[in-house]
Amino acid sequence: MPVNSFDNYPMSWKPDLSNLTGPKYTALAELLERDIKSGKLKAGTKLPPQRELADFLDLNPSTISKVYRLCGQKGLLSASVGNGTYVSSDAAASPVLLCGREDSRMIEMGAIVPFVTSNLKVKEYTERLIKTPDALNLFSYGSPEGTLRQRKAGVAWLQRALPESSRRGAFYTDTDHIVLAAAGQNGLTAALSACFETSDKIGTEPMTYPGIKTAAKLFGIQLLPVRSRDRELTSESIRYAVQNENIKGLYVIPDYQNPTSHTMSLETRKMIAAVAREENLLVIEDGINSLLVEEPLPPVASFAPEQVIHISSLSKTVSPGLRTAFIHVPECFHEKLVTALYSMNICVSPLLATVSASLIEDGGADQILAERKKGIKERNQIVDQILKDFVLPSGSTSPLRLVQLPQYFTGKSFEICARQAGVEVYGAERFFVGNRTPEKTIRISVTTPASLESLADGLERLRALLQQ
Repeated sequence: MPVNSFDNYPMSWKPDLSNLTGPKYTALAELLERDIKSGKLKAGTKLPPQRELADFLDLNPSTISKVYRLCGQKGLLSASVGNGTYVSSDAAASPVLLCGREDSRMIEMGAIVPFVTSNLKVKEYTERLIKTPDALNLFSYGSPEGTLRQRKAGVAWLQRALPESSRRGAFYTDTDHIVLAAAGQNGLTAALSACFETSDKIGTEPMTYPGIKTAAKLFGIQLLPVRSRDRELTSESIRYAVQNENIKGLYVIPDYQNPTSHTMSLETRKMIAAVAREENLLVIEDGINSLLVEEPLPPVASFAPEQVIHISSLSKTVSPGLRTAFIHVPECFHEKLVTALYSMNICVSPLLATVSASLIEDGGADQILAERKKGIKERNQIVDQILKDFVLPSGSTSPLRLVQLPQYFTGKSFEICARQAGVEVYGAERFFVGNRTPEKTIRISVTTPASLESLADGLERLRALLQQ
């Protein structure tokens, strides 16, 4: 028990160690985790300084340091130099954003799942391939980084995300710098495993894709929010994070950013490339939505290919079931990334990778992409019409939209109300990094409802809640 009197001293957390067993730092870390996940410690709560808590518990300050570090590696705490340690904004939010409910009464607008009609063409290509004489090889082991044919298809696919003027010039990658992964999340996880160490810090936008958060937790990598202005990162904020927070890398989604749906300006892309070179930062560029943009801008990788790992997945543009991603990797990380992918997968599925390559080579992927963009445009027109007073502007082919909530809602509370109304949406708390108060927004999927009628029905239900 503590020997000092803190009876009347205001502390946000006064744990009782009397019933804890085992090593003090692990028992205390488990207690802190329980108190956060149960809601006893709310998001944004500032924890006592390490020396102050150590004095209260009559423990060595190094023990408290271990506790905070362990919980920080799990994404439960957010600390910054000079500001102290806080409970993360997303500490109690579920990071899993896949739809899996079997309730037919629920309109799914949370998880982003492309409409399934384009899978007919994928099915046709698959059936054609398994009838070829060498089809048995499609069910055997393949190359850990993909075959030459598959990597050529990857180069062609990445080139499609460039403006027409850039395609005629020098391209930033080739088959020697392309590896295949089992979809974007697999490639992202492998990149973190290969290129960073436990306790390393990576900067992200203040609201970001939850998949980077779950992957970072696997390896004890800490994510730190880099301040932005009008949804754009600034040179000053990145350099500040390098110099004061010692970040080793940066994770960005330049096109239809998840969850804001913002598309990064050309100037910011060039700036990130320049700062990455000067500060020796590794940038992980997630190009999941880049081919959906009507007038694409060059990726960050095109300005600094030696500093950027660029990931392009087929899940949002062709078919999520193909589980295929093409990754541009700098030479210095090539062997490490291939080893990480081998450790995770042994190899990509030869069947799925070959179907993906065939679709790209024959133009089938382009047809699916064109149909998908046309369908998303039609759906966004419905979104803009029904939620015109609440939905934030975005490109016409964005598969996701951000909706501004009335002040009396939080993202989490609206999520609960929407679910009671039969619509699944995701509040801002799921996407926030750090300890700032989450903004009052929700993210909705434009593409997941099975029909235009179902989409309109879900939007009408959301509007009724927003207008209450």
